[in-house]
Amino acid sequence: MDILQAINERHSVRLYSDKPIETEALAVLQEEVRRCNEESGLRIQLMVNEPKAFGAGKTSYGLVKNAANYFALVGTPGEGFEEKCGYFGQRLVLKAQQLGLNTCWVGLTYKKGHAPVDVREGEKLLLVIALGYGVTPGTPHKSKSSEKVSNLTSDSPDWFRKGVETALLAPTAVNQQQFYLSLEKDEKVAAKAKLGFFAKVDLGIVKYHFELGAGKENIQWV
Repeated sequence: MDILQAINERHSVRLYSDKPIETEALAVLQEEVRRCNEESGLRIQLMVNEPKAFGAGKTSYGLVKNAANYFALVGTPGEGFEEKCGYFGQRLVLKAQQLGLNTCWVGLTYKKGHAPVDVREGEKLLLVIALGYGVTPGTPHKSKSSEKVSNLTSDSPDWFRKGVETALLAPTAVNQQQFYLSLEKDEKVAAKAKLGFFAKVDLGIVKYHFELGAGKENIQWV
């Protein structure tokens, strides 16, 4: 599965089976976590067979049921922290999708105090991403038009159009899609997040999607 296919097929999944993640897939994910941390300065952790964050055993908590694996997005708060969590978290989400796994971004409905994540002094566990084999593959959500989230016109370059279309497939908090992408006169791209829960995280996710659609070589961010 290539990355664009993964984008199209990935949907949030909240109900998971008991099937353990295959050893080979875990090795690929651990390596991708290592790379993301090296590039970002974050300390993302892959938690496996650890159900406490979502309720012990098969009990459920919040919106996610029977999840026992997750990515914990940990780092030092500061400029760009939340956006990095979104950008690199979505990179892991799509890698998981390519490996046949399902995911769900979880910002509030999990037991943060029960999750045995290594959070050092000065660091913060911002949110988690549930991971595993879903009972269903999830369902797509209604999306806004390109005109609602960008200054795309018929005269815009093809790479910008593809970037906007791919950004519209990005998961955002409660599917609000509170972002705006604009192509400036100098051919640079501006990305802005509107107010809302995890708006900066959403912006990081959207920017990662935009780069995949447009081609990173075509983009200079404002």
